[in-house]
Amino acid sequence: MHPLYALELDGSEPMSATAVKAVAALCERAEDAAGTGADGPVVALRVTGAPDDGWSGNLDVMLVTKWERVLRRLERLPLATVAVAHGDCGGTALEAFLAADVRVAAPDTRLLLPHDATATWPGMAGYRLVRLAGVARIRRALLFGRPVEAADALALGVVDELTDDPAAAVAAVAGLAGKLSGKEIAIRRQLMFDAATTGFEDALGAHLAACDRALRQRATPEVRTS
Repeated sequence: MHPLYALELDGSEPMSATAVKAVAALCERAEDAAGTGADGPVVALRVTGAPDDGWSGNLDVMLVTKWERVLRRLERLPLATVAVAHGDCGGTALEAFLAADVRVAAPDTRLLLPHDATATWPGMAGYRLVRLAGVARIRRALLFGRPVEAADALALGVVDELTDDPAAAVAAVAGLAGKLSGKEIAIRRQLMFDAATTGFEDALGAHLAACDRALRQRATPEVRTS
């Protein structure tokens, strides 16, 4: 079984410096593991909970910036990531869930964009939802806070799998990671992200560089890339 680096996030708790530090510590452990050359470790997140009205009352933009930066760090880890959600999932729980490579949900899951004083929260969860599902199919959730039920999230591609056995789902992702290099997974992930916004000619150089890297590694298999 591949090592798992796990974190639980409760979205009913307001965004806080404690949450930022917890995700940062997880990223540090994962990055250290990738640096050892271990094959196929997986970062696992368990998320649930959605904030009540008024949750953003004590936030400031500096804290929000730190939170968004640590989520971006999570999203770029040189390891595969899997997030498992159950029940109502909003706030920090939803945002971390959307940053994972593989997103698994229990059948009772509902994805919720929380409201602040005037409208739905304008954080990067909305951006990631649009990138995953498209504007037309996620419009009512983004504008009006309509819950996204688990079955709908699966149909939209926001959720990859519905299951009552999250442990088996995490193990399956670890199996997919296998002996793949975490660093190479990170490169493929970035190429995938760039494909949505980069023209063919601009993307070609990065893809050819990755191909060259892969061919050189095949020629010298004794050099580890994790």
